[in-house]
Amino acid sequence: MTAIDSPEVARPPRPDMFSNARLIGDQLFLSGLHAGDGAGGVLGDGSTYDQARQTFIKIRHLVEAAGGTMDDLVTLRLYLTDIGEKAEIGRARAEFFSGDFPCSTLVEVSALVEPGLTVEIEAQGIIGSASLR
Repeated sequence: MTAIDSPEVARPPRPDMFSNARLIGDQLFLSGLHAGDGAGGVLGDGSTYDQARQTFIKIRHLVEAAGGTMDDLVTLRLYLTDIGEKAEIGRARAEFFSGDFPCSTLVEVSALVEPGLTVEIEAQGIIGSASLR
């Protein structure tokens, strides 16, 4: 098992809390990521669309650090504080995936880890699987 890091994605505040990503063989597991800037703020303009986009950028950095592409992702779990904004997540998702999109679950939650956050996404993939399509 290998921890995956990217200089573009802030590590958890304490090393004993969790890992952003782990690679076991060719299987990649990503913790829930969000558009937090690591200092209590939100990256981008704060809209649900931009938070989803900023989160997918972080995911892409970690997937690429593991040697993969976004199309290697198999499953997404998305947490949204307002289900009425689901189209905005879909709009952002369409910028990062091609062909068949990953399997996906979308759940509305009452709050996320920091005020102002509206989207959190966790992902799993198999590095190299995009080439098998």
